[in-house]
Amino acid sequence: MPGLVEADDHRLYVLKWSGAAQGRKALVAEVLAGELGRGLGLPVPELVRLDLDPVLARSEPEVQIQEQIRASGGVNLGMAFVSGALNFDPLCFEVDPGLAGRVLWFDALIGNVDRSWRNPNLLVATGGLRLIDHGASLIFHHHWAGAANWVSRPYDAADHALLRAEPDLKAADEALAPLAGAALAKAVAA
Repeated sequence: MPGLVEADDHRLYVLKWSGAAQGRKALVAEVLAGELGRGLGLPVPELVRLDLDPVLARSEPEVQIQEQIRASGGVNLGMAFVSGALNFDPLCFEVDPGLAGRVLWFDALIGNVDRSWRNPNLLVATGGLRLIDHGASLIFHHHWAGAANWVSRPYDAADHALLRAEPDLKAADEALAPLAGAALAKAVAA
């Protein structure tokens, strides 16, 4: 359960707790995948570091939130809040096949297992689609011994949220493959 916070820059962020049950590896995946997406020109909201003072738990009436604040003192992940956004529903919103292809291509690259029609992790707002919640990607880092197998494992897109948009994967590959090299990976890791 993320939190909505106003930071000292007076902007709203969705706070992803460092002390959440999914652990820090999910936040690492969120940062790496999110910044890869942004580097590929995909509409991923800005990611920032947020310092959370655990003393804030004292004024929080909800016990579950108090526990999250106490467990997450220090640096956490923030994603720029998308005001007025709606959850994407593939039956309600149309997506351009070009953008759908780029999103599907990207999800295959990062092994995103969490962008299905049941849980699209997409928002629709002024300006179009936004990609959110990449914590369930790059899952090889949960088991380094099998990481080499991940490279050749085919991506299962059978339940992908954007299949109805008839994604143009050929155009996506032509546009994104040249960008997804070592230079981008190094920049994202830095």
